[in-house]
Amino acid sequence: MESLIVLGEKEWLACCGSVKFAKEMASAGPFSSYQEAVGAASETWFNKVDVNGWLEAFSAHPQIGESPSKAHKSPTSAQWSKGEQSTALATATDTTLQELYEWNARYRQKFGFVFLIFASGRSTPEILAEMKRRYQNRPIVEFELAAKEQMKITELRLSKLFSANATAASTTNIQYASDVAKVGDRVSCISGHLGAAKEIPAEKSAETFTRTRPPITTHVLDIARGSPAAGIEVLLETWDNNQSRPLFGQMDSSRNWKLQGSSTTDKDGRSGQLMKMVDNLNPGIYQISFNTGKYNPAGFFPYVSIVFEVRDSQKLEHFHVPLLLSPFSFSTYRGS
Repeated sequence: MESLIVLGEKEWLACCGSVKFAKEMASAGPFSSYQEAVGAASETWFNKVDVNGWLEAFSAHPQIGESPSKAHKSPTSAQWSKGEQSTALATATDTTLQELYEWNARYRQKFGFVFLIFASGRSTPEILAEMKRRYQNRPIVEFELAAKEQMKITELRLSKLFSANATAASTTNIQYASDVAKVGDRVSCISGHLGAAKEIPAEKSAETFTRTRPPITTHVLDIARGSPAAGIEVLLETWDNNQSRPLFGQMDSSRNWKLQGSSTTDKDGRSGQLMKMVDNLNPGIYQISFNTGKYNPAGFFPYVSIVFEVRDSQKLEHFHVPLLLSPFSFSTYRGS
């Protein structure tokens, strides 16, 4: 019988300093493997924790080069932070520490939160170079990057908890530590965390796979206000012309788009169900449209449409397509 690992809110808070995240993960457990827990943690962090929760987690980290506060709400997290920065501290000189201090202050003044990076095994010169590079980013871009770095740190800390619990329970099925050590090399933290299904043979996954939510979802964050965007009308459509594809530079007839569903974002910025609960998502071109003009009449965009393609090899995957909105800019990404 497979052993289950039970983690409480206190342990989850040590992995990620968001109280919302800790409560959600404690309720979602127990988990049978590290990989299952990481999948749930990624889903919770990117799709359930709001902007305030992200900022709360960021604030739980000391600045690079500084010791955690003695009043830290999680002693375990403080201890881990110190260990994760050990290489940076060991490679620092008085000059680089002073430069690090100055750039930490400059970064916080521009973005409003601590510089967050997966620091384990990285030297002070490496970290300084990365901070200077990321300092050039727009705030909305840097906010997303910081969230990705937080998820990498959460994965590393979670591996430590699972290793300790697995040893205590005499289990042998959790063998992912070496993978976590390489987490800093991942190209995309957001889209990669729920890739476990890809490791299962296609025939087996088709027999056992069952969705727990619609295959396409979205949420809207108002970056200008720093809060979820409630009350935005959302439409999901599919391209319904088998003879052609929507092409760049051409005016495509609205008759080619078939409505799948509509909803309005709730107080957390999340839309309701936009399509039926199906295990196999039909490959094709999809479009999510947001009535941003009604939400923000003084803004630049009367509406925003995001067009994306689902390929046949991706029909079992989940597509979370958020909108990060301000009056004069917006961005999106492929979530999980």
